[in-house]
Amino acid sequence: MKITRRPLTAAALVAAALTMGACATDGDGAEETTAASTATSTMTGSESESADAGADGSGPAGPGCAAYAEAHPDGPASLGVIADQNIVEAVPNIPELSTLTAALTGGLNPDVNLVATLEGGEWTIFAPTDEAFAKVDDATIEKLKTDADLLSAVLTYHVVDGQAGLDMVDGEHVTVQGEKVTVTIDGEEMTVNDANIACGGITTANATVYLIDTVLLPPM
Repeated sequence: MKITRRPLTAAALVAAALTMGACATDGDGAEETTAASTATSTMTGSESESADAGADGSGPAGPGCAAYAEAHPDGPASLGVIADQNIVEAVPNIPELSTLTAALTGGLNPDVNLVATLEGGEWTIFAPTDEAFAKVDDATIEKLKTDADLLSAVLTYHVVDGQAGLDMVDGEHVTVQGEKVTVTIDGEEMTVNDANIACGGITTANATVYLIDTVLLPPM
């Protein structure tokens, strides 16, 4: 599947598209959002709403979107704020991506820093959460700290050139590393290779992000 670059629409990227994002104010000044209802609803109901919100590719969806929006209703990690941030600003502001931040910025291996690369261009990023990195065995983590080529290969295997929203992401994609990843969408469930997508279609100023629960390893 070829990914075409698409112009961004700032506020409509995440906050307006996700029916649980930032508050939308009507003409009478009354604020009514699904984010508020998400915070007070059960997880099951919220998950269903989040999946429906992204069915047309217009905004984030997935079983973990409700929990994310509830954890970050405002502030630098909120969906409304990161919509206007460059990806290199957004990732460090998301607490769930602290290990990925270290890996991308030289904190894990001083010889690997992809900030300058990601700052320019437009990307689709399958972002492993801290819980995903916690699944990686200690020996592999230690190797990533010293093997710059391996870490670079792993990180770029999570990145696809161009932005792919939920309406475009299903199928195969060639990564920056060179190998392909396969995204499968089946109702509310979304996967990339063997990783579950907890929340996908989160848009920053120059990237579309999919939070995943497993670190992807390129074919060796």
